[in-house]
Amino acid sequence: MRVLCVIPARYSSTRLPGKPLADIAGKPMIQRVYERACQAALPEKVLIATDHELVRDAVAAFGGEAVMTAADHPSGTDRLAEVAKRHPEAEIIVNVQGDEPLIEPSVIDRLAQALLDDPSVAMATLATPMHSEDYDKPSAVKVVTDLSGFALYFSRSRIPYPRQADPDVPVWQHIGIYAYRRDFLLAFAELAPTPLEKVESLEQLRALEHGYRIKVLNTDFVSIGVDTPEDLERVNRLFKKKGETNR
Repeated sequence: MRVLCVIPARYSSTRLPGKPLADIAGKPMIQRVYERACQAALPEKVLIATDHELVRDAVAAFGGEAVMTAADHPSGTDRLAEVAKRHPEAEIIVNVQGDEPLIEPSVIDRLAQALLDDPSVAMATLATPMHSEDYDKPSAVKVVTDLSGFALYFSRSRIPYPRQADPDVPVWQHIGIYAYRRDFLLAFAELAPTPLEKVESLEQLRALEHGYRIKVLNTDFVSIGVDTPEDLERVNRLFKKKGETNR
């Protein structure tokens, strides 16, 4: 198996308890994410990695495949690495967040293809043009890249800083979907947290601080993650508008 897609689904959530099972137009959110991920062409398997029996049972009920992982993982990357250890046959692991019910299958394929095309790329992620009203929101993570499309820095602050009134440089918003080479993922999960990672509370900075490169692919896909009841209501409206209730 060359490409494995893993969806970490942690049950507990401060702002939205039981988030993976939150109803979206008649289906639990984790089912919506799983069904979208299964539409991608390159992954040969899609797995849900969870820490709770209720999520595992819900996945079994809709015919998906879930694996139980430790409940004390500090991050989704650690949960992902636990699954990767069990699948030595997988060359590339694509991490799709369990709160992305509108994930585009094509971006999963783009990330996997980037690693398939270039053996030197160990980790890849996405960025999309940012709307100006989000420039000063810490929850909207920004990224700047070098001329070859590799990340220079990620920040919750606006980067680059507009010293001139009308800079001819766009602001790019990071989308937290990743593809990893399995060996790199296992090594990355063993690295100690780094100072900038702690300051910004952005785990991907650990890779940069340890000298690894992250390929950033530009996309028009706009992520709508579900972190709050308001996000959930917004996504429900979108599904109902598209006529996808209970489909």
